Amino acid sequence: LLTSCANNGGADAKPVIYLYPREEQEVAVKLDYEGDLTVTYPEYKDGWKVIASPEGTLINKEDEREYSYLFWEGTSNNNWDMSKGFVIKGEDTLDFLQEKLEYLGLTPKEYNEFIVYWLPLMQDNKYNLITFAGEEYEELAELKITPEPDSILRVMMLFKALDKPIEIEEQELKQFERKGFTVIEWGGREVK
Repeated sequence: LLTSCANNGGADAKPVIYLYPREEQEVAVKLDYEGDLTVTYPEYKDGWKVIASPEGTLINKEDEREYSYLFWEGTSNNNWDMSKGFVIKGEDTLDFLQEKLEYLGLTPKEYNEFIVYWLPLMQDNKYNLITFAGEEYEELAELKITPEPDSILRVMMLFKALDKPIEIEEQELKQFERKGFTVIEWGGREVK
């Protein structure tokens, strides 16, 4: 759960990674994170090794259990750029997230899981400043996936609670096209 524009610490909360290969196959996922991992599920040892199915089911090779996604959380001292984004009334957060996450390329299953986690933390704020991190997130938490995916979408939402609206340049979002072996990740952080 991240905070503030110039946050000097905080948690990258609930990033989850979905794998959708074209056919059932073994996939290795490594996370090069510039911070400390605090929770992983299944346990992240020297990476994750799973048997991934096209519909997204994962069998972890370590414990032979089935998982819906790979989960991690960590703490870092990243200073986030929130100079562009969206200012949304707390009560309008649900509609905003449904619209923007679908536009970005998440499926209903993926964006529903995102919303049930984040909405309770956002809907009672008077306003939320919301930004979707780009390259700086890629640099903070680099994913190394073997075999290499054909398409990858990483959605890291940053939000800051506001008492009153502020003027901010609207962030331009790009639509994502799934093709071939697709990897989807979403997470977020409250910035204080």
